[in-house]
Amino acid sequence: QQIVRNVRESLFSSILRQEVGFFDKTSTGELINRLSADTALVGRVLTDNMSDGLRSVAQAVVGVSMMFYVSPNLASFVLMIVPPMAGVAVIYGRYLFSISKRIQDSLADTTKLAEEKISNLRTVRAFGKELTEVQKYVEKVEDVLHLAKKEALLDAGLLGIMGLSVNITILSVLYKGGLLMASDHMTVGELTSFLMYAFWVGVSIVGLSSFYSELMKGLGAGTRLWELMERKPEFPLNEGLVLRPEQLKGAIEFRNVSFAYPTRKDIPTFQDLSLSVPAGTVMAVVGPSGSGKSTLVSLLLRFYDPDSGMVTIDGRDIRDLNPHWLRSHIGTVSQEPVLFSCSIAENIAYGATDPSQVTTQEILQAAQIANAHDFIQGFPKGFDTVVGEKGVLLSGKLAQALSVFLLPLTPSALDAENEFLVQEALERLMEGRTVLIIAHRLSTIQNADSVAVLDQHRVVESGRHAQLLANRDGLFRKLMEKQAFLQEMQKQEFAK
Repeated sequence: QQIVRNVRESLFSSILRQEVGFFDKTSTGELINRLSADTALVGRVLTDNMSDGLRSVAQAVVGVSMMFYVSPNLASFVLMIVPPMAGVAVIYGRYLFSISKRIQDSLADTTKLAEEKISNLRTVRAFGKELTEVQKYVEKVEDVLHLAKKEALLDAGLLGIMGLSVNITILSVLYKGGLLMASDHMTVGELTSFLMYAFWVGVSIVGLSSFYSELMKGLGAGTRLWELMERKPEFPLNEGLVLRPEQLKGAIEFRNVSFAYPTRKDIPTFQDLSLSVPAGTVMAVVGPSGSGKSTLVSLLLRFYDPDSGMVTIDGRDIRDLNPHWLRSHIGTVSQEPVLFSCSIAENIAYGATDPSQVTTQEILQAAQIANAHDFIQGFPKGFDTVVGEKGVLLSGKLAQALSVFLLPLTPSALDAENEFLVQEALERLMEGRTVLIIAHRLSTIQNADSVAVLDQHRVVESGRHAQLLANRDGLFRKLMEKQAFLQEMQKQEFAK
């Protein structure tokens, strides 16, 4: 268990150090399977099976030594069978190594499917797809079973061949020993002793065969673990320049940025995009769906690096800055609520450098600043209320409002009842800070100092809200008119 614990700690640490692009290409289910099933298998090989293997090796060495002591001639004859047996074991080992990797990959696919469907159970149930998803899972499990049967047949074949070889060896000893006795080169007592040692060696060979097959399985599973543990992230997590507080003003610039996501390099998100946000100002970014609004934030947080161009803060390329320091100085609010399965107080303190050092008074103060203190106190356990995974134990609007604490803009998912309170709190927090609003709801940008409109992989318009609205042919005017029309339609539907 100590070995499994150490492997899991190293693996989890390595996973969390990887760049965001790694998680775009690797499913959560696969990583969970590596952390659970693969580490358990490798741990079993390195503990129980390793001790059995070492015992078999020691037993074989002692047995062979005694065989040579009793009769070097007969011992040399018996050991002629070792090279063919070793060759068979190597061939079988290669197959076992390969099939073990396939089994672990198949298990990872099964875990991925289960994790995805369980985490989205409400959607599955809303569409009545329970039986469909069960059938998909059964098919995945059948794939694992099919491979496991192949592995079992290989195991049985290897052990059967080794057992047969041992029996042939014993018969050969009887035959050769009889000839030596007939020629007075060996006594009955010596032959009996030799047979006992030969049988002892035979048992150890069967044990070594079992150990070897388990070792190949462990190596097959361990290959993925070693790859993950040894994988170096594309950029370090906590290395680079750290600016002094007086050096940080907050001017942001995207300079001739071209970018495509690693998983779809053939589809550019930005092409030669340039955007400047002066220090201490509020800029709203709008655009059609898929224009790359959220990607701007991902680049600013250095979740990804541009393919060309650069992102700068106060004139410094963020690739030269310490990523951990950079992110600690940028507050973000995601469009969807992000809450962890712990208490409200722990969720509020999560963003602190050391959450364990956050005092109750500081948590209460944060809640008051965000206009959320009263409704949190309305829970039976107040700030000690456990919110559940992703805030599932809270109502939707409370989860959305509370998520603002985690990442100190108004999420588009907030209802009108809470939007005013949250917006008011955020306006206080934004004073004197550089703010980039990714606006999915255009009504939230009226008070921004400037507006940038994204389309066709670049900034197509920028200026003040009133200035852009006055341009009848501009994209911003069209987006505003479209949203106003949709809102009017919704009002009419509601009135009916």
